[in-house]
Amino acid sequence: MYLLGTDIGTQGTKTVMVTEKGEFVADAFVEYDVITPRPSWAEQWPDVWLEAVVKTVARCIEKSKVNPKDIAGIAISGLYGGSGVPVDKDLKPLRPCLIWMDRRARKETQWVKDNVPLETIFGITGNYVDSYYGFTKMMWIRNNEPEVWEKIYQFVTPKDYVVHRLTGVLATDYSSAGNIGGVFDIKKRTWSDEMCNILGIPKRMLPDTIFKSSDIVGRINRQFAEKTGLLEGTPVIAGGVDAPVAQLAAGVLSMGEHVAMAGTSMCWGTVHQGQYLTPFLVSFPYVVYDMELIYTFGGSATSGALARWFREQFGMYEKEVEKNTKIPAYTLLELQAQNIPPGSEGLIVLPYFMGERSPIWDPDARGTILGLSLYHTRAHVYKAMLEAAAYALRHNMEEAIKAGMKLNPECWIVGGVARSSFWVQIFADITGFDMKRLSKDVEAPFGDAFLVGLGTGIISRPEQIKEWVTFRPVIKVDAERKKAYDRYYAIFRELYENTKGVMKKLADM
Repeated sequence: MYLLGTDIGTQGTKTVMVTEKGEFVADAFVEYDVITPRPSWAEQWPDVWLEAVVKTVARCIEKSKVNPKDIAGIAISGLYGGSGVPVDKDLKPLRPCLIWMDRRARKETQWVKDNVPLETIFGITGNYVDSYYGFTKMMWIRNNEPEVWEKIYQFVTPKDYVVHRLTGVLATDYSSAGNIGGVFDIKKRTWSDEMCNILGIPKRMLPDTIFKSSDIVGRINRQFAEKTGLLEGTPVIAGGVDAPVAQLAAGVLSMGEHVAMAGTSMCWGTVHQGQYLTPFLVSFPYVVYDMELIYTFGGSATSGALARWFREQFGMYEKEVEKNTKIPAYTLLELQAQNIPPGSEGLIVLPYFMGERSPIWDPDARGTILGLSLYHTRAHVYKAMLEAAAYALRHNMEEAIKAGMKLNPECWIVGGVARSSFWVQIFADITGFDMKRLSKDVEAPFGDAFLVGLGTGIISRPEQIKEWVTFRPVIKVDAERKKAYDRYYAIFRELYENTKGVMKKLADM
């Protein structure tokens, strides 16, 4: 039998097909954009995701030449959808979804800080408050778009919206529910009446049913069977938030194992049994052993987005060369930066181009380049951008260690950034952790496919993911470069502390 996994990302959707032993068969990818109507705002219409899922599944089946009757099922993971899609009673979207990247709910975040004691919200949810979380975005819609609020039947996460369209079933999974923050009781694994009342978010606006990530939610209906090429009645598995599903794809099941998912943004996480909760990081149920394990992660708002921004704004020449030679513009930029020493000869970048999530939780934080001189080149700035993402990863790792977590000396890294050996070496040298990469860069969709195996009974135990996973040679820390980076990292931390007041003034203007 064959297993399909689909991940709805921020800037694209990917589907992979594998055998029941985890052997790669085919994949497909569709790219799209984020709507940014104002600085620090980010939203998407859900039918963009639905269309991308349909296209990638259809292409995957077509490329594989596999008979649809031999496809056991499909699981769908997704970006953290922030507010979720507000739908009316006919389940039609009322406005675009405020995705994780959106930071407009500043006043709502401040209201929670002023009116809800930390011990209350953290004690119930295992999380604190920031405009990153979905509950603050829901409050923003209530406070700023009352005409929309009055019509809302439910908030539906990106992947759950697609699952509903494919199956007719409206539900969510534990990881997606927990990542909304604010209104989810992390110990009881259900919605909190107390927090819903305090925050003014009616419980009726949240999904009635919460599934485990490997549960079968429903089955493909006739309409989407015809569009995708799947058989009507093919099982659809609940899936989860993309970061923990990518973590599962790397084989993580035990405390100490940790993974950086580096795509547009960075999510670095590990698992435990609930004893290491901290308000500086994000915690919610894991996508296997959903009732026993907690996934705790730190999330940087930009990672691959930094390189992409630089390429789009300053890499016109490289993009032109890419068209003619097929050598990626990113590779050309890296070649220019290759011999620049650690610290980019005195340049520090703060990677807060969309505010920042953990551990500083500052929507007013801004991208900053310090140390420029007439000596510096584009290549210096590009390398400093890559270093900035790694400094942010180290900052999150240090918060986890402070909370008592013991981390293995090797960090697994997945996602688009992991394709670059040059950048992964920078991650190793700055964090002090050796970096392991999967043999094939399939990330979250691979984990989705495994969840299909679990949900349909083809796979009997979560531990079998270890048999699916193979790695490339480990990229080891260079001790000398690490020493140099330690000094720059200290300045990185100091720079934010010394400029955050100025950043707030700029954001207010």
